[in-house]
Amino acid sequence: MKKIIGVIAIMLTITGCSNFDDINTNPNTPTEVSASLLCTNIILSVTKYQGADAKAYISDNALPKYVAYANEGQLGTQYNFISNASFGSMTILPDVEKMLQAAQGTPAENSYKGIAHFVRAYTFYLLTMKMGDIPYSESGQGALGNFKPKYDTQKQVFQGILTELEEASAAFAAGATFAGDPTPFAGDNTKWQRAVNAFQLKVLMSLSNKANDAELRIPQRFAAIVNDNKLLENANQYLGLEYNSVSRHPLYSTNDMFTGRTILSTTVVDNLKLLNDKRLYYFGEPAEAKRIAGIPATSPDAYVGVDTAIDYAGLNATYATGTYSRINLKYQTDQASEPRRMLTYAEQQLILAEARIRGWISSGTAQQYYESGVKAALTMVMNSNAAYAHGNALTQADIDGYFTGQAAFATSQENQLMQIGLQRYLLNFLMDADTAYFEYRRTGYPALSINPATSLNVNNPAAVPVRYLYPASELTFNAEHLTEALNRQFGGYDEINKRMWTLSQ
Repeated sequence: MKKIIGVIAIMLTITGCSNFDDINTNPNTPTEVSASLLCTNIILSVTKYQGADAKAYISDNALPKYVAYANEGQLGTQYNFISNASFGSMTILPDVEKMLQAAQGTPAENSYKGIAHFVRAYTFYLLTMKMGDIPYSESGQGALGNFKPKYDTQKQVFQGILTELEEASAAFAAGATFAGDPTPFAGDNTKWQRAVNAFQLKVLMSLSNKANDAELRIPQRFAAIVNDNKLLENANQYLGLEYNSVSRHPLYSTNDMFTGRTILSTTVVDNLKLLNDKRLYYFGEPAEAKRIAGIPATSPDAYVGVDTAIDYAGLNATYATGTYSRINLKYQTDQASEPRRMLTYAEQQLILAEARIRGWISSGTAQQYYESGVKAALTMVMNSNAAYAHGNALTQADIDGYFTGQAAFATSQENQLMQIGLQRYLLNFLMDADTAYFEYRRTGYPALSINPATSLNVNNPAAVPVRYLYPASELTFNAEHLTEALNRQFGGYDEINKRMWTLSQ
């Protein structure tokens, strides 16, 4: 026994001189996360839908009145009630810093810098557009012991966002192809630069109420980006995420619980009919009552939208009769029914059309930009699965002949802006509810149905709310800075009808 103990003691003495961590490290398991692996998750934090479930997805799209929802519980957003937003998207910021550290000295270092600046800018853009003043300059400093960041003014946040986007564009220009990109760009730094520049145009247009701000120089910045001519080039270029069997569309396989109870709005259906727009057949299903009456699915008469402001009990009663058109079954039955497109050539061109009308740029004509944007939007739909078009698929001839009647570019600037607003709205159907909501706040287009008798917006029942409340947790963990921001903006009152800086003239 003593001999055995002695042998063990000798072995411990020998191994004690070795690195215990080395002995207990699996050589097949990486101990450090690569920049590319971090990059994938960072990009997904903005390209993938981050809501809790399919119902949250529908709820988001009910706020800008794309859809109504029946027989499973009243949606507050459909009836103009919204509550607290979340700062949860900021949790990606530490990973952004880790990615930059891991990328130092690599050939693609500049491209990863571009991703870092873009994701930060996109994240803060959504947060400030929802709430107003937010933590920006001191955000992500938990590792430094700062758990109570100050709130920057919304103007300061936008100044930071615009600077980060300029830095992102410059970084991609100096970058190289990089790994870890889950988007259709597949690490192409030149395409990323074009997308970043397109996003800069979108951010600048969202600040149109501040066009005369001497510090922001919005028209001048906009024109400089356009003149540099590094923008998205055609309908096939978009920043987003292609769904597949691994990353499935949020509405896939929801059956009657969610998708089967989601109804197209009159805002969508009636405007598509007015434009003689075949996207109608890709967005919805024929109403069951119309099918029974013998109206073919190829006829626009088979599609009926609902007034989203209808009394909820009345909505349920008429829904049961098959009166309305549900959203297209492709969302329920196809894992990859359509990709998520965050930044598109179509929207870029429509933004350029508005900029031309406002006199921010002098190249091209507003009509040329408008028509190229709408054609790109229609082309994206034409290139999708025609099996879901109910026998009335879009063709190139439809696109070429689209601009007649109500779709022809208007003569007055007011009507032109209304057309552009409507086309951006239709472009983002079940795609980007945030943009649709933000644009409605900014322009009032298209007109949305509001009924004070059914509205849940208690303090202003005749209006859609203009902002989300701050996270409730801030009252507990950062009350001093939250109170300061509320006093600065809204007279100390956190309320959904208070107008933030971007919405003031």
